[in-house]
Amino acid sequence: MEELLMILISSVLVCVPLYYYIFKIRVNGTKIERLDQHKLPPGSTGWPIIGETLEYLRTGKKGVPEKFIADRRNKYKNSSSSSSSANCKVFKTSLLFEDMAVLCTAAGNKFLFSNEKKLVKSWWPPHLDKLIFADSAPDEKAKSFITEESTQFRNTMSPYLKPACLQKYVGTMDVFTKKHLDMYWEDGKDDDQVIKAHPLAKRYAVTMACRLMLDTEDQQVFTKLENLTKDLSSGFTSLPIDLPGTQFNRAIRGSRQLREEIKNIVTQRRIHLSTRKVDENVDGLDILSSLIMDTSSDGQGLSDSEIASKLYGVIVSGYDTFSSTLAAMVMCLAELPHVYDAVLKEQRQIAESKAAGELLNWADIQKMKYSWSVACEVMRLLPPNSGTFREAISDFVYEGYLIPKGMKLNWSVHSTHKNPEYFPDPEKFDPSRFEGQGPPPYSFVPFGGGPRMCPGKEYARLKMLVFMHNVVTRYRWEKVFPDEKFVWHPALIPTKGLPIRVFPHNKSESN
Repeated sequence: MEELLMILISSVLVCVPLYYYIFKIRVNGTKIERLDQHKLPPGSTGWPIIGETLEYLRTGKKGVPEKFIADRRNKYKNSSSSSSSANCKVFKTSLLFEDMAVLCTAAGNKFLFSNEKKLVKSWWPPHLDKLIFADSAPDEKAKSFITEESTQFRNTMSPYLKPACLQKYVGTMDVFTKKHLDMYWEDGKDDDQVIKAHPLAKRYAVTMACRLMLDTEDQQVFTKLENLTKDLSSGFTSLPIDLPGTQFNRAIRGSRQLREEIKNIVTQRRIHLSTRKVDENVDGLDILSSLIMDTSSDGQGLSDSEIASKLYGVIVSGYDTFSSTLAAMVMCLAELPHVYDAVLKEQRQIAESKAAGELLNWADIQKMKYSWSVACEVMRLLPPNSGTFREAISDFVYEGYLIPKGMKLNWSVHSTHKNPEYFPDPEKFDPSRFEGQGPPPYSFVPFGGGPRMCPGKEYARLKMLVFMHNVVTRYRWEKVFPDEKFVWHPALIPTKGLPIRVFPHNKSESN
């Protein structure tokens, strides 16, 4: 832009400054936009400083986070600069002390996903940066570090989270899930017992991740890492006040200690590998050993701290999101007996095809088509993640409105998951939505989409299906509190921890 201005100034010394003052020029391919002709998206920034954050949180606590977006989409639908459409596709608000544009269509999701590092970049609220990257440098250097860390995480971990690598762990997941259910879902004394599904789902999420990522079965290690992850997780819902004794301060210390514990495990494994000859191909090793042994094209490998950071990301990212999905799945199957029966029928057919003691394998997972449709419908109605944020890295125009450089943007699953434009009768639980071609592109986005698709999607799918297979083939259950619902606080949680009464099949069927 500066070179272009110099050329123009040298050719028309007087006219160009006036022209540039009146019309801000932006070149997008062959199209030239006059940005001063465009207004900001319609909307309100609400109260000073806090904006509309309280209402955003209030709808979540009532279990209807989509209402925040739907109300504004309806309110501003006639404000569109395009007369050909009455629907509001983008509106302005203020959340988390930032003015934001909310893109509220599937096309908006696609736009954000496909313009990463072109028009937008990832953005996190500063207190989350501090919580996750507890030891990172301040301000601009930290922002650069965080962006680089996110890219490195994808580049490093994606190969290990793809089906080609994960399919060999299906049996391991199966064994681990059976042990978990033996330990926590029944005590063998009563015909039924009451358990709290959500806390147990959290334990399952973090211990399963530690089993696969760190290749350990040590219960003491599980307990220590689970407690640290719990401390860290508490910081996401606490006031971001970093003073001794505060919950946020404990969460930061938990984050730091969790990294250190994982790093110690990595270091010990490196020492172990160095004391013996490893003839296996890297693909034949567990994930931790593969990360240690793997080298880049220049012959350099990852340091213990770098490996620990990547494994930390996998363990932490699935703690709240994966556990909330498991709990939501348990709730929906309790509330919908006909769906439970259909899942049980599919899973029993798989179980009956196995020899005694034979574990699940990759081929079995591919047969769980209806079960996966059920899991997707659970995530549509009760998505594990509400969405993320972006920041405009240059001025651009979207749907006729100016998005200035530096403005934050929000893509939210609540824009589309219960939008009748994409999902007719959106409150109805209907797994058939995901059969055939499935829902419209970029309307179902619990894992993001396009280039920004979560690299752990297949990893999460395997864990969900292995868990579903084991739990439905062993138990029926009912909710202790029939009216209990899920709310956003701000993570997705059941209001009472989802206590359920569990009935093992081998006991209930013999009565």
